[in-house]
Amino acid sequence: MDDYMQRIRDGSLKLYALEAELPPDEAISVRRSFIEEETGVSLDILGEYAITTERVTKRNCENMIGAVQVPVGVAGPLRVMGEYADGTYYLPLATTEGALIASVNRGCSAITKAGGAEVRIQRDGMTRAPVFACDSVPHAIEAARWVEEHFSLLADAAAATTSHGRMERITTHIAGTSLYVRFEFFTGDAMGMNMVTIGSEKAAEIIQRETGARLIALSGNLCTDKKPSAANVVMGRGKTVAAGIFLSDAMVKDILKTDAASLAEVNTRKNLVGSARAVSLGFNAHAANVIAAVFLACGQDPAHVVEGSNAITTVDPVEGGVYVAVTLPSLQVGTVGGGSAIETQQTCLQMLGVAGGGEPAGSNAKAFAEIIAAGVLAGELSLLGALAAGHLARAHKKLGRG
Repeated sequence: MDDYMQRIRDGSLKLYALEAELPPDEAISVRRSFIEEETGVSLDILGEYAITTERVTKRNCENMIGAVQVPVGVAGPLRVMGEYADGTYYLPLATTEGALIASVNRGCSAITKAGGAEVRIQRDGMTRAPVFACDSVPHAIEAARWVEEHFSLLADAAAATTSHGRMERITTHIAGTSLYVRFEFFTGDAMGMNMVTIGSEKAAEIIQRETGARLIALSGNLCTDKKPSAANVVMGRGKTVAAGIFLSDAMVKDILKTDAASLAEVNTRKNLVGSARAVSLGFNAHAANVIAAVFLACGQDPAHVVEGSNAITTVDPVEGGVYVAVTLPSLQVGTVGGGSAIETQQTCLQMLGVAGGGEPAGSNAKAFAEIIAAGVLAGELSLLGALAAGHLARAHKKLGRG
């Protein structure tokens, strides 16, 4: 180790190049020792991990020095009645926020006692939107029309880059001389961002060649990736999924300790009017809480919580109770690729029965999305109930949040 440490100090060996000369775990150890030396902080605890680093250092994390552990709990049983997920599940949630899992667990209890969450996927498509520079407004319009008239040509070009996905839609948008082409792909059980990017690049090359519009950037931010966006709320990105449950007046009283009218009023004044007053893109109580916890446990890209939190929660008074629903326009998940292959995260996916590729392609990722939507519904039910009953602060104090 001393030889490698000296070479790093004198600059003849770069930190990122250690894996080229050493097995992954040894490279990580040397790098960690160097950072300890530089910072004066013992990093031994970061060296305690159960995952195999061979794949992680190649595909998931550069300059790795160890791993951070996040506590994982479960909420459930959660009864889900979807087209792809139909059964009872225990939802793995990785979090450091006390009271979160207890809250979701209470919502799961309400859903399961009520017979299960009804869940459906409305749309499924990952997007990438290159931006092109045109010479004038007429040129931008002509280029947009050319794109719209040559869908098959562009889809075939993109298809040549992958055997797992296909281009399904194209929409064009202009702003002066800027042309944005939003490609939408079916990506099977993968979240699909890399697949879509590579396919979009091939299609963009053809657009540039045939229209004279100059490709400026492969992502023009109309995708929209990892940023708040009304485009994703309206047009969707990833899975557009909704989950709903009927709760009788008796269930609202027994489980949530409130009444249907109070539950509906809290939702209207908080989630709907309050969010509108704040000009929020998320009309919900805390959807991001559940999505983030599932994403961390199951190896999803945590930055996509931004899009996932574009959720709308509705409470409809109906005869004998209320129908509570959540709609997630842009939930981006995958059960193959990315962090889903790391052993600890894959184990959590296995708990849900959705690890790896599904048969037919895409069915595991869709089932996963349905389960998450039901989990978000559970979280919304519980928090709305706590607010309506005036129990929120009490619950947080009891669970160590004082």
